Amino acid sequence: MKAAYAADLAADQTVTTFFLVCDKEIRTSQNTGKQWLHLELGDRSGTIAAKMWEGFEDVTATFERDDVVKVQGRVKLYKNRNEISIEKIRPARSEEYDWADLMPHTKADVEQLYARLREFVAAVQNPWLAKLLVSIVEDPQIIPRLKRAPAAKTMHHAYIGGLLEHIISLCGLCRAVLAHYKEVDADLVLTGAILHDIGKIHELSYDRSLGYTTEGELLGHILLEYEIVTKRMDAIEGFPPALKTIVQHLLLSHHGRLEFGSPRVPMFPEAVLLHYLDDLDSKLGAASATLERSGGEGDWSEWNSALGRKLLRLDRYLRGEKEFAPAAPQQLKLEPPEKSR
Repeated sequence: MKAAYAADLAADQTVTTFFLVCDKEIRTSQNTGKQWLHLELGDRSGTIAAKMWEGFEDVTATFERDDVVKVQGRVKLYKNRNEISIEKIRPARSEEYDWADLMPHTKADVEQLYARLREFVAAVQNPWLAKLLVSIVEDPQIIPRLKRAPAAKTMHHAYIGGLLEHIISLCGLCRAVLAHYKEVDADLVLTGAILHDIGKIHELSYDRSLGYTTEGELLGHILLEYEIVTKRMDAIEGFPPALKTIVQHLLLSHHGRLEFGSPRVPMFPEAVLLHYLDDLDSKLGAASATLERSGGEGDWSEWNSALGRKLLRLDRYLRGEKEFAPAAPQQLKLEPPEKSR
C-alpha cells in the first residue's frame, strides 16, 4: 500500500511515495525566464500538482507521462490548493508499486453496472431504438471499453468505470422524472441517456492514466459518438430517417448550449429533459467527488472549478445538531428498471 495518497496530503507535510505521472511539462516564467519542471501526479484518490525548481535537468529525461515515479518533497499551499515541491524524483521499479493504488476506480461492481445497462436497454420498446442500443451496448469491441472508460478527465465520474456509472445513474434519474412527465417519450430519453457519452470510449485515454486521445482532442466525444451511432443506424435496414434525425439531435444537443460544445441547442422536450438531467448528474457527481476529498478549510471543501464554488460540508457544519444532520450517503442501488412506454 502507498505511504500517502494525493487526497490526504496537507500543507507543510513531508511526503515520500509513488505517483503516476499524468502530465509533464517544462515551464518558463515570463517575468524572470526561470524554468522549472511542472508535473501533474496522480493515484487512486485523485491528482496533485508538483514542481521541481532545482536539478530537474538531470532527471527530466528519465521518465515520461504515464510512468510511475517515486517522489520525495514537501506539500505547500499555492492559490488555496495543495502542491508538492519536489526535492527528489526517480522512475519506480515495477515491484515497488501496485496499480490498484494508482488508478482511481468506481466503487460499484462494474459487472453489475453492465448488467443493469442491459436491463435498461431491454426496457426500451421501440423496436428500432432497441436494435440500435443492442448493436452498440452488446458489441464485443465496445464492451471492454465501456466497462473501463471514465466519464471525464477531471470534472465528474473521473475514474475507471465512471462512464458506465454515470450512464446508469442518469438512466435511473430519467426513469424517476419520466414517471412525472408522462407526455414525454420514454424510449427516446433512455436512448439518449445510454448513448449521450458513448464517444468518450474513444475521446479519453485510460490505460495508465486519465487523459485525452489524439482523436479526442481533435474531434471531441460529441462528434465521435455522432459518427458511431449514425453508422449503426445506417447498418439497420429500414431504420426510419426521421427517427435517425431525432437520435442525432439528442446527441448533438445534450450539452445544452453552443458555448458548452453542443452544435445545436435542445429543440424538443425529450432533448431538453436529457440535457438538464445529464447536467444535474454531472454536477452532483462533481460535488460528491469534491466533498470526498480532504482539501479545504473547516466546514468548507476545496474550490471546485467545474461548479465555480467551494461547498459546505453539512456533516461538519451541523455536527451536534442531530435532528438536522444529513443522512448517510446511499450506495448506488441496482433495482430492475420499469418497462418504457
